[in-house]
Amino acid sequence: MQAMKLALLISAATIALIPSAFAQQKGGVLDVATIGEPPTLDPMVSTADLVGIVSQHMFETLYTFDKDWKPAPLLAASLPEISADGKTYLIKLREGVKFHDGTDMTSEDVVASLKRWTSLASRGKQAATLIEAIEPVDDYSIKITLKQPYAPLTSLLAFNNSAAIVLPSEKQAEPMTEFVGTGPYQFKERKPDQYIQLVRYDGYKSQEGEPSGYAGSRQQNLDEIRFVPVPDANTRVEAAVSGQYGYVDALPVEAFDRVSGSASSDAVMLKPFGWPVFIMNTSKGIAANRDLRKAVQVALNNEDMLTAAYGSKDFFSVEPSLYPSQFIWNTDAGSEGSYNVGDAEAAKALLKTANYNGEPLRILTSRQYEFHYKMAQVAAEYLKLAGFKVDMQVVDWATLTQRRADPALWDIYITHSPFLPEPALIDPLSVSAPGKWDTPARAKVMDAFNAEADPQKRAALWADVQKVVFDEVPFIKIGNFNNLSAKSKKLDGVTPAPWPYFWNASVEK
Repeated sequence: MQAMKLALLISAATIALIPSAFAQQKGGVLDVATIGEPPTLDPMVSTADLVGIVSQHMFETLYTFDKDWKPAPLLAASLPEISADGKTYLIKLREGVKFHDGTDMTSEDVVASLKRWTSLASRGKQAATLIEAIEPVDDYSIKITLKQPYAPLTSLLAFNNSAAIVLPSEKQAEPMTEFVGTGPYQFKERKPDQYIQLVRYDGYKSQEGEPSGYAGSRQQNLDEIRFVPVPDANTRVEAAVSGQYGYVDALPVEAFDRVSGSASSDAVMLKPFGWPVFIMNTSKGIAANRDLRKAVQVALNNEDMLTAAYGSKDFFSVEPSLYPSQFIWNTDAGSEGSYNVGDAEAAKALLKTANYNGEPLRILTSRQYEFHYKMAQVAAEYLKLAGFKVDMQVVDWATLTQRRADPALWDIYITHSPFLPEPALIDPLSVSAPGKWDTPARAKVMDAFNAEADPQKRAALWADVQKVVFDEVPFIKIGNFNNLSAKSKKLDGVTPAPWPYFWNASVEK
């Protein structure tokens, strides 16, 4: 796992910050401007980054990721003890952890929560097919028994969306009606389209150790955190420049100079952050036809889309690999002739093979992430040149996440993801993700990849996965991009991260 250097998001980040001149202080309120209203506060049932950003302050998982993006204990007392055959995981739990309702966390709660996760969460369902049993050993340890080795399991248990959060055993309702977790902040109030208010949980028991990424000590310096939806990108820029909020997430990168020149805020840029992606509906509608998906793939000019979205190459790179060069997973396998092609005639030939009859190609996007919308505009023009009839549907992000759950409503939706420490965490690789990619070729390469524990062997097997992705086109990576946010000059203790977190943060009084 050492070669998995997602730490570049932090250690190699370009961060326009002035070193803090004040020590961390207790108290104060932090207002965080987000791209919109989260569709839910239950991170099990959503892969939306926005849900994970908010909910990670209330709910915790057995594991999390440290600054080097290696799994680290959170509610677990240590990393799992894995049997020699890779099929049995013994997980010891921390003692003295309390839920927000004052009850103690025990193995009964963990087992109930993991069973809920395997039945509801897309990543939990991904693991469920390989899980034979989840059972308590005693009050503070559990055992997970697998049908076959599954190397990504610990990373799946550490992730903060589609998350294996731990809830009280008696509060496992779906949909979630009570927001009772073990996190440093607890739910107080939600006013739709105004704010989500979290307040310090005085009964919180932190993990020990120095802060390291999402791992280690989580100090509750702030009295409360308010997440405020600000859907318009330009409004978020103006708020960042004026210092209206303590932290402003997801700014257009072209605002870098304005924000970095502000007297109130500092620019925070992660480079490279992740990849924008077009998810194809492989289960229903016209995109269920592989030849039609190939036509979309060769019709698109990725560089033009990236240029429209980000402007300068200071903020993006045109790269076919699903991972950039800093990762062990970097490979060009399968990309030749299938990336950044922009060939209308080749696309027309594929449409003819697909028996395309002019049905609308429904592209679902949102202006809350302005770069999604700009890429969609350019894509639509290239697709029209190739002979597609394009129906671009522009909705708010919460509506998009609802519609993508119904395969009858869309053919392509546009999203993005940070580079994840474990490729098996990539959501569209899961058969239960909205694209519903489920083919024999996918099963063959993913099963081989997930069963192998050796990092070098897994890297070679990952190349096989990428070949199938380019061949069957369940999704289309557009390129690599950087992410821009802003923090108040009065805010300290915030470590740049793909899902910003605010334990250990404090505000100058």
